[in-house]
Amino acid sequence: MNPIKKLAGQTVIYGFSSIIGRILNYLLVPLYTRIFTQGEYGIVNVMYAFVAVAFIILTYGMETTYFRYSEIEKGRRTVYNTILSSILTTSLIFLFFVIVFAKDVARLIEYPDNSEYVILFAIILSLDAISAIPFAKLRAQNRPIKFASIKFVNIGVNVGLNLLFLLLCPFLLKDASPAVSKIILIFFNPEWSLIVYVFISNLAASAVTLVLLYSELRDFKFNFDFKLWKKMMVYSLPLLLTGLAGVMNETYGRLLMKYILPKDIAEQQIGIYSASIKIAFLLNLFVQAFRYAAEPFFFSHEKEKDSKVVYARVMNYFVIATSFIFLGLMLYIDIVVLIIGVNFREGVAVIPVLLLGYLFLGIFYNLSIWYKLTNKTIYGALIAIGGAILTVVFNLLWIPRFGYMGSAWAALLCYGSMMFVSYFMGMRYYVINYQIGKLIAYISLSIVLVLINHFIKIEDELFKFLLSTFLLMIFILTVYITERKDFKSFFSH
Repeated sequence: MNPIKKLAGQTVIYGFSSIIGRILNYLLVPLYTRIFTQGEYGIVNVMYAFVAVAFIILTYGMETTYFRYSEIEKGRRTVYNTILSSILTTSLIFLFFVIVFAKDVARLIEYPDNSEYVILFAIILSLDAISAIPFAKLRAQNRPIKFASIKFVNIGVNVGLNLLFLLLCPFLLKDASPAVSKIILIFFNPEWSLIVYVFISNLAASAVTLVLLYSELRDFKFNFDFKLWKKMMVYSLPLLLTGLAGVMNETYGRLLMKYILPKDIAEQQIGIYSASIKIAFLLNLFVQAFRYAAEPFFFSHEKEKDSKVVYARVMNYFVIATSFIFLGLMLYIDIVVLIIGVNFREGVAVIPVLLLGYLFLGIFYNLSIWYKLTNKTIYGALIAIGGAILTVVFNLLWIPRFGYMGSAWAALLCYGSMMFVSYFMGMRYYVINYQIGKLIAYISLSIVLVLINHFIKIEDELFKFLLSTFLLMIFILTVYITERKDFKSFFSH
């Protein structure tokens, strides 16, 4: 099969499950932004920001390391057992210490009265870290359907329990008979904060996920090859730094807002900004789906004669797809923004900035193959750390002046800088002849069309919709004319 067609097919499977799952998950956005205050929603997002950082630490680059060493080592089972043994050990140690020192951790993150948040998330993190390697195994074995199905179930359980705890239980308790109330009160305590039930739902979903990965865990043996582990750690530790810097770029702004903005508005700003991120994250859904399929693909295709040509074509298609998604979301932003509650829509101005940031981040992920395939992961870490430094500096400078808008621009600056640096370093160590002119043209065209749509003021909703559709068709037609020969080659194989 045409390797790019195979990659595209797997991306579609990963993407379809992610999109359907996110559609279910997005049911929670209007729910949260209507049930919770801006401050309460801010608390939920702050906790998940901490979790994003902790998850990177607990997996310490071992997913990518598994892909790499599965290709270059003869004993794939030994690689799998060693990596999972390592992750299992560190996760259990982490869980033990967090539970013991839960109150101290809660004070440290400034939620001294909510140590239960810390304990719940420690369990969630441990389960998710252990699940990460079986998921990587499914990706390496080209089993996107099972991978996607389990992810879909995870999100379904999470959403279903959120609806149960946040809507159905409180509703039923209002007029329930004593017998019905007694049943509900077995698993639902109305005196607890509803925020706790958001986290309990996540915990249940993570536990179900681990159970569904039973067949991938069944053959696991606690077999630790220390010599192999040391080699893999040399490769993976820079990836840990890369991941930490990346998640800092993603979440640092929200964490920083909590501590440098006035306390009476900090969590409200975080809530508004987080709701806008949910919109922009629709583009990142595609980026994530692509990464699920592309990372094992890049490693497995490395030995092919035409590998660099294929990598360049993949980048071309990726930029077309992400530019199209950026354009589509922005042209119909008045419809898309209805996902979030009215009180949170004042942050809509940050959405185009965040979307461009995610687009640049996706290009950076594509470019990152040069340091992963050449085993120069330390350079990837240095690039990401440089990006994190930019994030810290410009968030400190801009958040006090511009609030969450400053954080969005800092993210765009960070991702754009990482993209450019990675490209120029990659051209030194692993030359791939990307079609730079085309890539710039597609991104620029999408930005220009968004600006045209923004500055042409039309009151009539129907004509506004028609204008947006016309501009989208211009982009599609331009791509077709430019790429029609390549598309014919793509679909004929």
